[in-house]
Amino acid sequence: MSTVPAIEAEGATVVLDGTTLLAPTTFTVMPGEFWCLTGSNGSGKTTLLRAFLGSRRLTDGAVRVQGETVDLARPRHRRIVASLVEPVPVARDMTLREQVTLVAASWYGNTAATAERAEEVMGRLGLSDLGERFPSQLSSGQLQLFSLALTLVRPADVVLLDEPERHLDTDRVDLVAELLVERAEEGTAFLVATHESAVVDACDGVMELG
Repeated sequence: MSTVPAIEAEGATVVLDGTTLLAPTTFTVMPGEFWCLTGSNGSGKTTLLRAFLGSRRLTDGAVRVQGETVDLARPRHRRIVASLVEPVPVARDMTLREQVTLVAASWYGNTAATAERAEEVMGRLGLSDLGERFPSQLSSGQLQLFSLALTLVRPADVVLLDEPERHLDTDRVDLVAELLVERAEEGTAFLVATHESAVVDACDGVMELG
């Protein structure tokens, strides 16, 4: 496995109009590691995720993905990083299964194996029986699982998640934590902002902000 950190912050700092949104932060996450960001609301968890995504500029310091400076305009960055930090766009007139399969096909090609991959992700997240529903027919928890399916069905070396446990009951939180552990064991690096102890207990390392 590569010795280059998958995710790296070096004194990453964000100050806006005199208010510190992210105090200087330094840590690394290696390929195949699952790390959590913890801390109180306003401590900078989402700000840091956005910096790694490329949608938030730093005031000082640096963030790198696979040793490269983050640049949202670079196709390679968009290819290796998947995220559920901002709401995932969904199509109102397509079923869950159609949308998850479409995202998979956009990365892997329109094949039978791609459809199987989409079905596998939906099954792991407990969505198979809801596959013919439309987003408007989902509860808030089901919509969160659907957003996770759209995020995790595509290939990625790095995955950024902001409170993936949002709106989920205990059983579903445990299910998501197990899936993230499995994906990390396959080599994907995860950085997850969370308030949920079950997610923290499952991870390899914790960076507490604030």
